[in-house]
Amino acid sequence: MATKKNNFEAQLADLQKIVTNLENGNVPLEDALEQFQTGVKISRNLNKTLTEAEQTVAKLIDSDGAEHPLDPNNANAPEE
Repeated sequence: MATKKNNFEAQLADLQKIVTNLENGNVPLEDALEQFQTGVKISRNLNKTLTEAEQTVAKLIDSDGAEHPLDPNNANAPEE
């Protein structure tokens, strides 16, 4: 599980395996700590990837090509 994967889905699958192993409780303490630390690293990386994706998606592009961040607190569509 320590292999580095750049694919979001592969990292998520690795995290799910770690969670399942830890929930089963059949892992020696030293291995559980190592898996937990790996899981935290994967979780942080996934969170960073999601945040970047949200920022990319949450942009409005005007007809002139200018980008504007989407205001999540304002549900009104921008005026054209």
